[in-house]
Parts: sequence; structure tokens; C-alpha cells
Amino acid sequence: MSTRNGPAFSAARIAGRIATLGREITRAYRGGKLDVVITLDRGFVFAADLVREIKTPVVCHFVREDLRDVEQAGHTRREVFFGKQPELKGRNVLLLDAVLDSGVTQDFLLRRLGESQPRSLRMAVLLDKPAKRRVDLEPDYFGFRTASKDMWVGYGLAAANGTGRNLRLLSSSVKALSPRGGKKRGKQSNA
Repeated sequence: MSTRNGPAFSAARIAGRIATLGREITRAYRGGKLDVVITLDRGFVFAADLVREIKTPVVCHFVREDLRDVEQAGHTRREVFFGKQPELKGRNVLLLDAVLDSGVTQDFLLRRLGESQPRSLRMAVLLDKPAKRRVDLEPDYFGFRTASKDMWVGYGLAAANGTGRNLRLLSSSVKALSPRGGKKRGKQSNA
């Protein structure tokens, strides 16, 4: 499905794909307990829908990334920090995030989670964007793969101004932000 301004995935298509992912993940863990690590803020809608489709016992853990600019030897570099990581030794772990873009943040988090020696460690994402990948990382499960380098909005993902998370569809189109899914109502101002 696509709009005049870019590709989009309807609520029905997203729901169908998430149901399929839930069945795949359920089969992979064959009724064993699964610890799901959910990244906030982007992954909450995807995670809520996906964990309801997984038909095996699930324990949810939430992590929030914190990007900070750190001064070192006169240079500023950006570092990723996470809060306290859950104890996952010997457990089956699935990291859930909405978008796998450069992969830098997810790669770092997977390495951190791996330090606790889980039995297995996999990753599921709603949207895989391999064209922007900066590390050698592929998701074990993904909803949709796209070559679009655009920002995606809806289904838990916010536009640059913070709006759009509550949309049921997922779109790379700015038109998706209008109340009627593309039909403008009156003039809009950037003020």
C-alpha cells in the first residue's frame, strides 16, 4: 500500500503481520517462558500488540535509551546509556523495538543484554530499514522491510514534533498526520 507521498501500512495489514510474527515466535519457544525486553519510547505499541499474540508465558522488561553528548579529549561524542538491565541469566530473551535503522543502539543493547548470559537472545522489530545500517546486525523477526530512508510516523512512532504516535497506520507520508488520513482541513500554520 502507498500514498501519494510515500509508502504506508494499514492498521489491518499491521495486525495481520503481527499475528503472523506472534505465531512464529510461539513456535520458536514451544511453550517455554520468554523474557521480552521492550525499548521505550518507540516500541511500546508494537510490543503491546505482539506480546498478546505470543501464546507462551511472557515476562516483560522495559528499557529506555538515553543519548548523551560526552566530552573526551576535547572532542564531543554521543554515547548511549540504558537504565538498570534485567537479570536474564539462562533465560530466553527477545528484544523488541519498533525500528531497526542504523542498528547502532540495538547492537549496543544486545551486547549489554548478552553480558548477563541468557540462554538465547533474539530481536524483533516492526520496521527494518537495512539501507541505513551501520553495523552488521539483522533482526530475527521483522514486520516489514523498507528501502525508504524517510521518517516513519504512526503506530507508536512520532513525527519530529512529537505527534502521530496514536495513528493506527504506519506511514512515511506527512499526509498521514492530518486528521482524515491525507485530507487537509483549512490552512495549517507552522507558528
